[in-house]
Amino acid sequence: MILQSNIQDGTEIITDPESTEKTLSIIELISSGGIAGQVIIAILFLLLVFAIYIYFERLFAIKAASQIDSNFMNQIKDHVSNGKIDSAQMLCAQVNSPVSRLINKGITRIGKPLEDINTAIENAGRLEVYSLEKNVSVLATISGVAPMIGFLGTVIGMILSIFEIANSGGQIDIKQLSDGLYTAMTTTVAGLIVGIVAYMAYNHLVVKTDKVIYQMEANSLEFLDHLNEPI
Repeated sequence: MILQSNIQDGTEIITDPESTEKTLSIIELISSGGIAGQVIIAILFLLLVFAIYIYFERLFAIKAASQIDSNFMNQIKDHVSNGKIDSAQMLCAQVNSPVSRLINKGITRIGKPLEDINTAIENAGRLEVYSLEKNVSVLATISGVAPMIGFLGTVIGMILSIFEIANSGGQIDIKQLSDGLYTAMTTTVAGLIVGIVAYMAYNHLVVKTDKVIYQMEANSLEFLDHLNEPI
């Protein structure tokens, strides 16, 4: 508020200076957090990039593994019924999917007891599941670690703020105090964002993987049932 005196009529005029709205960009917000905040933000950014890379790499791999011709099993059963084992194996090699590899493993065991064929398919299935779930657990780790790293920045920011208060000698520098608070808040938000993104990506991949595993189990049972049918 500014008071201005009017000498002629003895009145006082009260004027307000123009209010300016202060804006803060993301870059300014990060740079205001000090070195500690910037280091933690950089670590969280790298984790975010790594999580996004794993998500899309696994998503495309799982999508490719789930694509199989709906007529595949009918062709396999026809070949097996007609004794064309080589043709069945050739068809499996052409399809090149987790389901086809399981069926091919069972075809190579034809002539042995059904229990041995089932065991061979189960062992091959474990390898396929392991291949599908490759690096997916890293997303779960990132979803848990990222918020903890953010909270570490919160603790560091609060320590910096308390240090400034303790050494202010009764005169607190708001600028130096705000640096610690910026560190505390920005790292917390960044850690939660990275954790949420990684957690959602992990659960989405788990759902997609479960669908492929179900497809593998269903086709394997169909193949075993066909072998168990009386001739």
